[in-house]
Formats: sequence, C-alpha cells, structure tokens
Amino acid sequence: MMNDAHPGDDEGAQVIRLAAVREDPPGDDAPGDGRPGERGQFEQTLASGLAFLRRRLTGEYEVDEFGFDPEFNSTVLLPLARALYEHWFRVELDGLENIPEGGALLVANHSGTIPLDALMLSVALHDHADRQVRLLGADLVYQIPLLGHLSRKAGHTLACQADAARLLGKGELVGVFPEGFKGVGKPFSERYKLQRFGRGGFVGTALRAGVPIVPCAIVGAEEIYPKIADLRPLARLLGLPYFPVTPTFPLLGPAGLVPLPSKWVIRFGEPMTLDGYDADAADDPMTVFEITDHVRENVQHMLYETLLRRGPAFL
Repeated sequence: MMNDAHPGDDEGAQVIRLAAVREDPPGDDAPGDGRPGERGQFEQTLASGLAFLRRRLTGEYEVDEFGFDPEFNSTVLLPLARALYEHWFRVELDGLENIPEGGALLVANHSGTIPLDALMLSVALHDHADRQVRLLGADLVYQIPLLGHLSRKAGHTLACQADAARLLGKGELVGVFPEGFKGVGKPFSERYKLQRFGRGGFVGTALRAGVPIVPCAIVGAEEIYPKIADLRPLARLLGLPYFPVTPTFPLLGPAGLVPLPSKWVIRFGEPMTLDGYDADAADDPMTVFEITDHVRENVQHMLYETLLRRGPAFL
C-alpha cells in the first residue's frame, strides 16, 4: 500500500505518498525564488501536513489504552488552544518548578461556565513543563460523542479511581477538578470562592498510589463568561447541569460564545507529600476528610494571593 504508485492508483493517494517521502533539508533555499528559504519552508510545511494526513489514512499512529493520540493532540488540538493561551488570555505561569517528575496528582480550582481552564492548563504543562497532564473528566463529558472522543484523543479519561490509579502507576501527571460542575457553573457573584471538594476521592487515589498532591490556582477563567442567571428548565430539558445566561449569551447569539479576553495567571504550589500516611489511610474517612480540607485551604489561599497579584482582569 505504501510502495510506488501503480497505474489506476487514486491521484490524491499518489500526492500524499510522494509528499510523505520528500523532505527538503531545513533552511535550503528554493531555486529561482527571490525570497531565500520561504518556498522551502512552505514545501516542508505542506509535506509535513500531507504526511500527517497519510498516517491518519493508513492508521500509522499510536493510541494508548485510554485513547490518547499524542500526534493528533500536538498537531491539531493543542495549536488551537495555544492561540487562545498566548494571544487572547495572555497566560502567565508561576511555580513551574513545583511540577515533580514522575507520578503526581494535580488539584485545581474549576470555573468559567465553559471549562476552558482545562485546555489552558494542558497547554501550559505541555509547552512549558514538557508534561502531558491527564485530566479526569465527569461522566457527562464522555456522554457527548464528539466531545468525549476528542477528550480521549487529548489524553484525558473518566474520573474514576481505577483509571487514575493506572495512570499514576505509569508515572503520569494526573489532573483533577474536585469542584466539578459546582465550580465551573457557579454564578459570577461567587467567583474565586471554592465550592465543596466532593468526598475526597482524589485524596484516596493519591494515598493508594503513594504520589504527592500539587495544588493549582487558576485565575482569569471566572471572567470569560460571567454567569448572571441559570435557565434551569432548559438545562433539565437538555440534560445539562445548568444553562447559563451571561451579558453576551444568548442575547448576541453565537457571537456571545466568544470568551471575554481576561488576563490569566496559573500558579502551581509546592507538592504536598503524603509520606506520613500508608495506603490503608485511604480507607479512613476522617484522614481523607482532613487531607481534603487541607488541600482545599491551600488552593483557596493561592487563589486569593494570585488574584491580588494579577490585578485588573482586562488590563
């Protein structure tokens, strides 16, 4: 299938095969072009794109047991999110040195009405810490066909202890938003006030896996879609946890879905080691509750400090 073209081959397939094997040396100037290197760079980009398409068509790419497709993520998904990260939200990072090597559980606040904070967190760690964060998502995410498929392609999986334990056991950086929909869907009047951290399931997971917990504060997401009301009857009809009303949506229709360009800061706190506990502590409700409350206090304190540091939301 990958040999030279034969008579009767589809012409488009021939182009893809030829592009896949043609690679000009970086920086070579194209003959006869008055702008040195530009034509060569264009041809390399075109060849790279066609080679990517060929691998998609022939199945020559790797997907792990969770559905993570590293090539698709870095070639298609991350560049789209990166445009928002760099040019719209102008994200700043603090505390990257606190991201440990090997397995760790990243615990962050969740907000924004539409959870773009998950995308920005993924770009930050991929581009600046050389880590792929494997986020744990709610059931609803994976019940929506396209969204669930793309989430798995991006390396994320269902929020369950079994999947989290397997990922942590492989030395992955796993991310969780304990507030869930209570956090991402809270009204603008409660911005930067953490909601309840569930039952502390993430703490039990960290204790059993013997990995540290890294608290994370994300400032900026609260202002992108200020939720001023909730159309609950419509939300129930659509099977959604909420249906938001913002100053621009649904008043402006599809244009109201454009997020406001708030200034973001993502801060990573010092890892919270759990060396003083054994795996059996994961079955002690009081121990789990105390650690959960301690993590929540840390994230809330970091939020307030980072919010003061950031200053005005749109400057």
